[in-house]
Amino acid sequence: MEEFEGTILAGESFEPVRGRVVIDGRRIESVERARTDATEIVLPAFVNAHTHVGDSVAKEAAVELTLEEAVAPPDSLKHRRLAAADREELVGEMHRSLRFMQRTGTGAFLDFRESGRNGAEMLRAAADGLDIEAFVFGSGDESALEVADGYGASGANDDDFGRERAATREAGLPFAIHAGEPDATDIHPALDLDPDLLIHMVHAEPEHLERVAAESVPVAVCPRANRVLGVGRPPIGDLLDHTTVALGTDNVMLNPPSMFREMAYTAKTFDVSAREVLRMATTAGAAVAGLDCGVVESGRRAALLVLDGASDNLSATEDPLRAVVRRATALDVERVVLPE
Repeated sequence: MEEFEGTILAGESFEPVRGRVVIDGRRIESVERARTDATEIVLPAFVNAHTHVGDSVAKEAAVELTLEEAVAPPDSLKHRRLAAADREELVGEMHRSLRFMQRTGTGAFLDFRESGRNGAEMLRAAADGLDIEAFVFGSGDESALEVADGYGASGANDDDFGRERAATREAGLPFAIHAGEPDATDIHPALDLDPDLLIHMVHAEPEHLERVAAESVPVAVCPRANRVLGVGRPPIGDLLDHTTVALGTDNVMLNPPSMFREMAYTAKTFDVSAREVLRMATTAGAAVAGLDCGVVESGRRAALLVLDGASDNLSATEDPLRAVVRRATALDVERVVLPE
């Protein structure tokens, strides 16, 4: 048994509970109210709902480039850099990004990985020796599905992806696709593929929101990346009114994969509450991928983040939930608990 005392952001409501979390092996045994002098803040480890970790070989290379110049297949800077890098460099830099993510509180991530089976295998190799959980959306040919956890399509304007969608359905795996990033033209075609997850939806209009709600399709938003590429701002409030919304950091080439930065940016520049943002950064991403984490409650996998609530940055905060979302940084991390 292991115990963590302090202020627990418990359950799906993240109610601040003074007490302790009791862990028995991989599972949370109980969340108990108790008198304690501990100043730690205990919350679920983050679930980063959309990444492109493979682009770790080209950090900051796309500054001031358009979306098409930066990442569009097949001739963008991203794809040229990926083609020029050898396996050792790709795996090594991905490993560094994953290590950074784990150290900064991310317990699981949902990644779009290019290059077919080989690309998915490289990401698995990059995660070797770390405790962070990788959920891999492979791409390229269907051989990626032999290694990946699902298929991640670039966008419905790039191809019809009918064959890939059929293959994921036959394999019983999820299908995710970018939609509504540069404009709205690919949103209905993406929805026609009956996806399990949409990425971005920056340009979602009422007709798209109604369809997303009717078809119960969750969305992963990446507001910092959208800002860097100048494609606009996702209608996060409207999306939350219609479906499950998860938070991702997107391309490592554009931004560090820090959920602290993504949460703070989202909370301070969109009309959403701190509770909604923390849910997007934890519970929602876990639900999208069917992961057993993202909530501090009895019976769940004990994927936890412990912050130093008495740090120079967090001391004297009046609202621990708001402090986590709007103020906390990697320097406040005391421990990341990720049982195998």
